[in-house]
Amino acid sequence: MKYIPLNLPSGTPRSERHGYLRLCRLLAAQTLVNPLKTTHDEWMALANLGDLYAQPTLAAAAHTALDLAAQGWSVQVDRLGPLFSPPVPDGDRTVEKDRIRGQEHLRRDDQLRKPSVRRFVLGMEQPHVHDNRLVSIFDLMRDGKELSSALDEDPTGHNAINPYVQVVDDSDSICTLTGFRLQDIWRYFRHTWSNAYASVPGRSMSILIRDAATPFHAVIGVAAVSSPIVQIAERDTWMGWETDTFVDRLSKEPTEKVAAWVASRIQVQQDAIYVDDLLRDGVLQPLDLTSPTEEAIARLKADAERHRQRHHRSASMRQVRSIDRQDWVARAETDLFRSKRAATLAEALDIRMVLGSYLLPRSSVEGLRHAIQDARARTQIRRLVRRARGERVGTVIADLTVCGAIAPYNSLAGGKLVGALAVSPTVLAAYERKYSRPSEIASSMAGRPIVREARLSLIATTSLYGTGSSQYNRLFWPADVLGGPADERLGFYELGRSRSYGTSHLTDQSVEALLRLSVLKDASVRVNSLFGEGVSPRLRKVRLGLSALGWPTDDLLKHGRERIVYGVPLVRNLTDYSLGVDASPDYLLDTEVQDSDQRIANWWLGRWGANRAAQQPVRDAMQSHRLTRPITHGARVRLPEHDNASDQLPLAQPS
Repeated sequence: MKYIPLNLPSGTPRSERHGYLRLCRLLAAQTLVNPLKTTHDEWMALANLGDLYAQPTLAAAAHTALDLAAQGWSVQVDRLGPLFSPPVPDGDRTVEKDRIRGQEHLRRDDQLRKPSVRRFVLGMEQPHVHDNRLVSIFDLMRDGKELSSALDEDPTGHNAINPYVQVVDDSDSICTLTGFRLQDIWRYFRHTWSNAYASVPGRSMSILIRDAATPFHAVIGVAAVSSPIVQIAERDTWMGWETDTFVDRLSKEPTEKVAAWVASRIQVQQDAIYVDDLLRDGVLQPLDLTSPTEEAIARLKADAERHRQRHHRSASMRQVRSIDRQDWVARAETDLFRSKRAATLAEALDIRMVLGSYLLPRSSVEGLRHAIQDARARTQIRRLVRRARGERVGTVIADLTVCGAIAPYNSLAGGKLVGALAVSPTVLAAYERKYSRPSEIASSMAGRPIVREARLSLIATTSLYGTGSSQYNRLFWPADVLGGPADERLGFYELGRSRSYGTSHLTDQSVEALLRLSVLKDASVRVNSLFGEGVSPRLRKVRLGLSALGWPTDDLLKHGRERIVYGVPLVRNLTDYSLGVDASPDYLLDTEVQDSDQRIANWWLGRWGANRAAQQPVRDAMQSHRLTRPITHGARVRLPEHDNASDQLPLAQPS
């Protein structure tokens, strides 16, 4: 068993060191309270830690230690101080799932205890008048006994369940049947998940799966398609666009098409950068853009650093947000984007300086072959591929960040229906419509509107548990269900297992305490969680805070939750279209099919739904979800214990 010493840094006041030791001794004993059911504030009171705001080092250490203990880390205290040991995964799948579920409930329940969240949940449950009828969120849940009776009358399910996709176009879209905002309906049911609800930076589109067979079109499940995690080795290797994988392919099979693409990328990277101010200020000369030199590249790098520092010293971030989105030149000339442009152009000119002699002004297979054999040129090809992937990773692929059915539909393998509908032509078309508009960052870099690709090639997701996912397991359907070729299939392929690394095991209290400590230790630290400041601000906050404590960052960010990575390839030319070698996707389905929701629903009923409905244990499970008093429906948000726990009433039967 590996033990990691987690002491407070030298120079910490004695009172903070003593308080931290008291807390760690309580954690080592774990006899007074259950670490999974005790809040941070309750732990702090038990350890008599006092005002943590005045003790920033203790606050960061205490919150982090509590999260680690709640995640199953064992704690010992010896003469050298506290020792923490990560949990060893249990070989029993059920035990392992229970462990992970308990960990996830920590952040979820912490979120549900927030007054604003409680008010939201209770407000959705409170009846209101719409079209002269009293309605509440309970009208969007289907009574399990009623669904069971409907399936008795129609065992095929075609009349009992009528699913369709409803995309939440914007935050103000209204449900005409209930008067609720669609986003609020989605949010309420998302709060029933095992893990906490969090907004995703970048692109995000919420999806409701509803049942037209009920008066208010009950919600079957929810999904969300969002900007993907930028780097997932298992996904990128499987797609064939991971840098080394793609360059190895070029080495073995250089083609005219790829040679032309490499040459075009050299120019495209430059053309996508606004340079007027760089020329005006003498950082560049016109000749530098076609015949770059080391001196020109050095001037650009120096200019990038100078404006990066100016950005951090000023209110430049707020200035970016205050500029009208159509004034792309003004945005480009802010310190933030001046820095980004100069750095990106320096890289583009460096690539041109090396590869231009092989592939410009005219590309050829022979030129590409010679470039790959030159170690320096090969390095620049790798940079070019990484840049191309970075530009398109958030535009042609997406993550299915939320996907699942709610009761009573979950008993019928409704999660498989939601998964199939979440990658349907309805969703692909809505995604393309929503994001066929100027990209904020790309347009700010170019000083003119730039529309990024919005036709998806792959939708990826991960299981909550590393032991498997019954929802995505064997979830494949014939491509001809959606107008594709009869000999192809669509569905969720297992791509590999992700690294168990990240911040999902830490509560918001820990993250904010760690960030506050890092800022107090170093006034130059800035992690704004805002536009333009890079990806994964939460991860950067945690890293900075753990470093301020002097704790081993990599060890503490291993949360021990290996997950299965799944992908739904939507095109045949996955690698070449995703990188931009091919201009258009070669879809495996007819993206313009008009009745795609019904086709998928019919396939699901025949393959999964009707078969499950015929099983008595499934019927019994469905019937347990009732909307009569007292409400025992599994789709209701269960608020955790609270000083005013009675404010979530059992409620009478909704109208």
